[in-house]
Amino acid sequence: MRKNILLILLFFILLLVNVVNGEENSENKYKEADDFVRILLSKMTLEEKIGQMNQITVEVISKPRADGFQKLEIDPDKLKEALVKYHTGSIINTGGYANNVDNWHEIITVIQDGAAGYTRLGIPVLYGIDAIHGVSYTRGATLFPQSVAMAASRNRELLRQSAEITALEMRASGIPWTFNPVLGMGREPYWSRLWETFGEDVYLASEFGREYVKGIQGSDPSDKINAAACMKHYLGYSVPKNGRDRTPAWIPERMLREIFLPSFKAAVDAGVLTAMANSSEINGIPVHSDYYLLTELLKDELGFKGFMVSDWEDIKRLYERDHVAGSPREAVKMAVMAGIDMSMVPFDFSFYELLLELVKDGEVPVERIDDAVTRILRVKYLLGLFDNAYPDKSLLPEFASQKNTGVNLQAARESITMLKNDNSVLPLSKEKKYLVTGPASNMLSVLNGGWSITWQGNEEKLYPEDKYTILEAVQSKAGNENVIHMEGCTFEEDINTKETVSKASEADAVIVCIGEPPYCEGEGNINNLEMTSVQLELAAQLSKTGKPVILVLVEGRPRVISKIADDASAILMAYLPGMEGGRAIADILFGDANPSGKLPFSYPRDVRGNTCYDFKPIEQFDVNKYNPQWEFGYGLSYTNFEYANLVLDKTEYKMNDVIRVSVDLKNTGSVDGKETVELYICDIVGTVSRPVRQLKRFQKINLEAGKSTTVSFELDMYDLSFINRDNLRTTEPGEFTVMVKNLEKKFVLADE
Repeated sequence: MRKNILLILLFFILLLVNVVNGEENSENKYKEADDFVRILLSKMTLEEKIGQMNQITVEVISKPRADGFQKLEIDPDKLKEALVKYHTGSIINTGGYANNVDNWHEIITVIQDGAAGYTRLGIPVLYGIDAIHGVSYTRGATLFPQSVAMAASRNRELLRQSAEITALEMRASGIPWTFNPVLGMGREPYWSRLWETFGEDVYLASEFGREYVKGIQGSDPSDKINAAACMKHYLGYSVPKNGRDRTPAWIPERMLREIFLPSFKAAVDAGVLTAMANSSEINGIPVHSDYYLLTELLKDELGFKGFMVSDWEDIKRLYERDHVAGSPREAVKMAVMAGIDMSMVPFDFSFYELLLELVKDGEVPVERIDDAVTRILRVKYLLGLFDNAYPDKSLLPEFASQKNTGVNLQAARESITMLKNDNSVLPLSKEKKYLVTGPASNMLSVLNGGWSITWQGNEEKLYPEDKYTILEAVQSKAGNENVIHMEGCTFEEDINTKETVSKASEADAVIVCIGEPPYCEGEGNINNLEMTSVQLELAAQLSKTGKPVILVLVEGRPRVISKIADDASAILMAYLPGMEGGRAIADILFGDANPSGKLPFSYPRDVRGNTCYDFKPIEQFDVNKYNPQWEFGYGLSYTNFEYANLVLDKTEYKMNDVIRVSVDLKNTGSVDGKETVELYICDIVGTVSRPVRQLKRFQKINLEAGKSTTVSFELDMYDLSFINRDNLRTTEPGEFTVMVKNLEKKFVLADE
């Protein structure tokens, strides 16, 4: 017994030493970087410094092409001009669509050869792309479920693995920087970028944002398998008042700090190297011009050490669109002085020219330039670009490997959320006959969505032929002879609904795949959250046949389906499940995988009046009611889980105590399954009205049929805190409720 205790003590000592060493190594790396950058900065001219702040798109230095699908080639004269005349420090984008690995190697090598050979100091170029759900701009890359689907998995380990694989495949392509994760709260279902978020909950988004940053950057971003993450869009971009992309938000500071800031703080604490500014405005102030948000709050208060890059052309837009600057020159001054460190120009060198004038005229101090350039060069150093900025071909055997594909398939399986299963119609038998229909049934593009091969993700012909659509995956399970396919309709127009309905008589069940076509950013703006009428009609008519109808929802946001939800026998929410989504959906449909996804947002019942799960008491008072189609955290399984014995280690706690909670979980069904145990709290009385419940912990548990386990959590005082009337974070004494599933326990936090 004594020996065991000594071994346990030794383990914890070693663990503590490793943590301390990890922190020391991180500090040492930053010190090395700062020492290196200080010397380099002292050698740079003003022009060279400002060039580091200038970012252009690759089209500016490319040879002309007949169309966007021609091979991208760098024009050496244009490249030399960009590097020598304008000292450009960063290049981005794809030139129209995803390049293959060999093409990326050519592009990156030519650019870095130019930086090394053309320029006086040989500072490497920082190349970045929107690797949103995998390396979405490299042909054949592993494309994972989009972020909102990954949030539905509630699986931190899978999320981190997906980020690690993304980083490795980026580096295998020669690219060290991704513009991800999106850390806005997905609380506006109309917003076209909701699928890029981790959902509506603050804690969930913070946890997944932290894991993603750690997965991309690793413990050492200079390692050849790691890259730089970019948290975006700082801050409050995700809740436009009218639901349309890049339109104004109105967010009081208390709400800004309580709901929208924590996910970014989590990323900063995880060491995120870069950030991108909100493209729109908050409370009438375009964020690209907001000194308080960009400098005082982010850099000074949160301690962000990385650099802030603008979004696409948004410095220009301070003048051209927002009209807060009276000239392009004033727009540049406003943005740089607010805290923008790098300008995504992206089609010209006007930022460089105007900023150079501003510094020479004394309107922008050299100290501000030095701060921005220090931040940029530090990131380049931490990425190891000064040692080797070239593609590493030794990583190619791991690019899109079977191992990576396996992780991708598992991520898609665990993301899919079963919303309904009347009379256990699912799983389906492989021995019966099925009608598969709907506009999402036979396209890979709809499974992936935007930022996939192309910006909008809608070029179906570019998707790999060896990946399964939903139809093809169903055929692989039941056999081609047992599957009838009818299109039924497009997303907007009828094709052959009448004929499709008649074919239902030949099938034992009908799989109706509906949702949204691929879209990204403003191209995805909608005026009506309801699923399009032609798709609703297809499902409604098929339900009238008396055959079991299984709805598969392939969509980036929760489109309202209340008109058809009651008549469907089963409903799967697939989100945008990525390149292995077809296989994963079929695995769930036929019982080769047990669904375990949980909704990362409240699925609305109506097209207006959306309410998030963490609503305030007034929102359920009198005639008000939280009444979604399905609640946040909802999701069914092919087995049943029973919760019992919710226990707190005490009934009264003092400030700074650790609150220990446990609950028993049993799989009472006949098949193995995974269940996410979610712990919520409620601060019963607060000086600012408190939500009726807030998610504070979750664990995903794999439990064999008939087995039980005890799940334990620890809460601290931060979990009980909120932003008070003075816009300061505080923890108030009083009574609290802890909730797990349908179990509740109360405790008191004493006033010391």
